[in-house]
Amino acid sequence: MVQVTAGISLLEVGKMAKTPHDKDKTETSDAIAEVSYVPSETEPPFSEEGAPPEFQDIAVDRKTFKIRRANTDEGRNSANMLINRMYSWRGYATSHHMPASANLITLVATENHSVIGTLSISFDSPVGILADETYKDEINIFRGRGSRVCEFTKLAFDPNVRSKQVLASVFHVAFIYAWHIWNCTDLFIEVNPRHRRFYERLLGFKRYGKIKNNPRVNAPAVLLWLDLGYAEQQIQKFGGSNSHPGSEKSLYPYFFSHREEEGIAHRLLDLNRGGRKMVC
Repeated sequence: MVQVTAGISLLEVGKMAKTPHDKDKTETSDAIAEVSYVPSETEPPFSEEGAPPEFQDIAVDRKTFKIRRANTDEGRNSANMLINRMYSWRGYATSHHMPASANLITLVATENHSVIGTLSISFDSPVGILADETYKDEINIFRGRGSRVCEFTKLAFDPNVRSKQVLASVFHVAFIYAWHIWNCTDLFIEVNPRHRRFYERLLGFKRYGKIKNNPRVNAPAVLLWLDLGYAEQQIQKFGGSNSHPGSEKSLYPYFFSHREEEGIAHRLLDLNRGGRKMVC
């Protein structure tokens, strides 16, 4: 099986040498990206509305995971099982179901064919996004400005996976879908109020709205907002610099490099021919 550097445009494969960061991210088969990472052994598990840990990559045996789109019933069921298991562990309402929808993309990170993480991107449509159930008035303010809104939801990771590289890679592929493929401008996420600073500090989210009850998990939630243009600037500045991040404390050094981002965007277009076109 031929492997291709994820960070290089598919048209440029074979013309560029790999950089040190490029060597850990390749594309194979139906995978969007293949990523090598260092597991951590000291942090608690993480779920969307759960307590996000302070991820630390410790020098132990490296592992490899692949990021794919869950576009089959089997793939969505595997993601649902992980979500319900993690939500139950946190004491939240379970029985979550990920339906097939043209406006919903579910990503899964798999290791040895087992799902170790999942994240869904909900794109705006006439029926809205999931966060409208609680924060429709707040989100309508952005729609009234002409913004193209989307939402990250159903984020869950296996309790044995505690790596910044894993979390950042899944977030970045979701960002590429939202920013490059669907041309979204504003991203929302609902989180437990106790953990909003995690998203503010590591990704640049800002609080937007009052604390309310999220009926899907029957727990308090707060709406957070991220300017995707700001996120792109941070990716171009810090992406791929996790081995030499300097004083930067956000999650962006663990994102793919700008070259890798370009290659993955082309990969997504190749895997989704006939769908939306990317605007660079």
